[in-house]
Amino acid sequence: MGRIWLAIRSFFSILFQGKLPDDGLIVLGLTRRSASATKSMQTGAAPAVRATDGALQILSILQRDSRLVDFIMEDVAAYSDEQIGAAVRGLHDQARESLKRYVKLEPVIDGVEGTFTNPTVSDSAAVKFIGNVPAGKPQGGVLRHKGWRAGRIDLPALNAKQDSSIIAPAELEIE
Repeated sequence: MGRIWLAIRSFFSILFQGKLPDDGLIVLGLTRRSASATKSMQTGAAPAVRATDGALQILSILQRDSRLVDFIMEDVAAYSDEQIGAAVRGLHDQARESLKRYVKLEPVIDGVEGTFTNPTVSDSAAVKFIGNVPAGKPQGGVLRHKGWRAGRIDLPALNAKQDSSIIAPAELEIE
């Protein structure tokens, strides 16, 4: 009879007060959540986004559109240069279009490669000096690579229910 009475009291307590009675919690061996935990559950707080999610997402896009990961993971030693070249031509076009669709790349230094250039970029990580580098900060050098910076990133929203570490799902054919 005690369980029936507890069930009836719990039902009406939840119905009118939105919570179980304190003695019901004790009998059931439950504890109340903190107010912040309850509020985050009610607002449907999104799971924390990890720093690696965007990188895995772009890798997944490149795999989906151009099979880039399949190509990189393939042992190409057995293929001729002509076979590899033919495969890379299609992969290159598809990967380039995917990258252009989601990321706008801009040169770090917009100059002519092979000419002397003074870096105007204040970020020390944006320019790497190579060769016979003096002890202090050099005033300039011959531009060997313009570098790349992401001017705009427009990745689609991540699906919170999907495991972002899955680059490409396994494919099983049903016959």
